[in-house]
Amino acid sequence: MRPSRCVRHRLTSVLARLIAIAIGCWPALAAAGPVYDVDLYALMSGTCRNVNVAGSNYTCKAVAYFHNQRGRSEFTVVLDDPADNSHIVSFSGESAERTQDNVFELSVDRMLLKSRDRPRVDGLPVPLVEMSTGSCRQIGSFVTRQVSSVTCTATDRNGKRYELSFESDGSPMTLRRLRQSSLPSEHQRARLMAQVECRLKARAAQVLPRDTTAFIIRCLGEDDKPAGDQQ
Repeated sequence: MRPSRCVRHRLTSVLARLIAIAIGCWPALAAAGPVYDVDLYALMSGTCRNVNVAGSNYTCKAVAYFHNQRGRSEFTVVLDDPADNSHIVSFSGESAERTQDNVFELSVDRMLLKSRDRPRVDGLPVPLVEMSTGSCRQIGSFVTRQVSSVTCTATDRNGKRYELSFESDGSPMTLRRLRQSSLPSEHQRARLMAQVECRLKARAAQVLPRDTTAFIIRCLGEDDKPAGDQQ
C-alpha cells in the first residue's frame, strides 16, 4: 500500500530537516564553527524498537546515515519527543568498515546531542559533543539500498549510555550523493535550502516532472515575498 499524501509530506519534511541539520551543523573536531562537507546521506524507513538516551526511552521519527569528506560517519536519530521538536542524537565515528557483504560497522567515538536549548548557527542547533566509546552495526547494503536493521550502543565519559535498535520496513533507502564545491555564502546556503524545500514540496504534492520547474519557481517566489505580502 502506498503511503498517503499526508504521510509522504511528513517524511519529506523530516528529510529536509535532516539535510539542513547535516549541512549546517556538522561539527569540526575542535573548531567553533560548522563545516559544509557532507557528501552522502541515506534516509531509512522503519521502526525504532528501542531508543535510550541517558536513561530516558523514546520512539523516533526518522533514522539516517551521513558521511562527510573527512571520513566521519554518523547514524542520526530524530526523536519523537513531544517536549522538544529539535531533539536529535547521533552516533558518530571515523572508523568504519564493511565486515561482510551486507554488514557495515562503525566505531563510535562521540555522541552528538541536539536540543532546543542548544546555541544555534543559521537557525539550527549546534550539537553538544560527548566523547564516547561504542559501535553501530548495520545489516544491509548501501549499494543495493536495502537495510534490515541498525543497532548502536555507546557510553560517554560520564557513564551515560545510549542505545538504538532500528528495524526496516523493507522499503529501499533514500540514498543521495552530494557534489561538493567551495563553501557557500550565507545567502547562497539559504537559497540552496529553499530550493531543496521547494523540490520536496513538489514531490509531496505529486507534481508531474514537466510541471516541476514552474512549481519550484512559484515556490521560490512565494518565499521571497515579505511576510506581510503573503496570504
